[in-house]
Amino acid sequence: MNKDFYFNRHPVIANFLIIILVAIIGLVIIFISLNIFTRHGEWETVPEVENTSFTNAINILHEKGFRTDIRDSVFKEEISPGFVVEQFPKAGSKVKPGRKIFLYINAVHPREYIIDPDKSMSGEALKGYSLRQGLAKLEELGFRKVNVVTIPGDNDRIIRLIANGKTVSKMEKVPVTALITVEVYDGQTNRITDSILDEEYLQYVTEVEDEDYSKSYSEDDELFDAEPVYVQ
Repeated sequence: MNKDFYFNRHPVIANFLIIILVAIIGLVIIFISLNIFTRHGEWETVPEVENTSFTNAINILHEKGFRTDIRDSVFKEEISPGFVVEQFPKAGSKVKPGRKIFLYINAVHPREYIIDPDKSMSGEALKGYSLRQGLAKLEELGFRKVNVVTIPGDNDRIIRLIANGKTVSKMEKVPVTALITVEVYDGQTNRITDSILDEEYLQYVTEVEDEDYSKSYSEDDELFDAEPVYVQ
């Protein structure tokens, strides 16, 4: 009787207490729901699926209750096509049940790139480029098997590119795993020519100096052999 009378006289306090009580009940319901749906306190160990076939990896993960997602396809020669190259989270990680596991699959075919995308001209790829520019371009695209062959010439410009024994043309796609041979001038022709000219000039100067010396020596001999002139 007194309690009802107190709440009737103080409705603001009564409503405030009711709000607090409802909030507490709501938090309890939310906490219980989170434990049910998120499996709070439950963990699963991620199995090892790297270096296994994509199909086998999917079956292993699904049997453990995990979901899967293919993030990207890469290419590595040392791994069989269609096999898992990398997984995330890594094997042995403790994660929530039903967690999504990201897989990176080795592509069946290596990626191909256009080394010289110059549509305005035809001919060999990178022809006329300096060796430094050509090597930088190949490295940027991901080519790792690159050999350089020098041919006598008067500059350091590229003559042609050879991929797996075939000359590469502009706008031609080349697999990134191809063996690239760069034929380039060695820039020594001018130096050799200059060296030959210098030697010829030095020889010419030497011969001229020898002739001048011989002539001067002969004149001195004539002066020495001439009859003396006595002055009275």
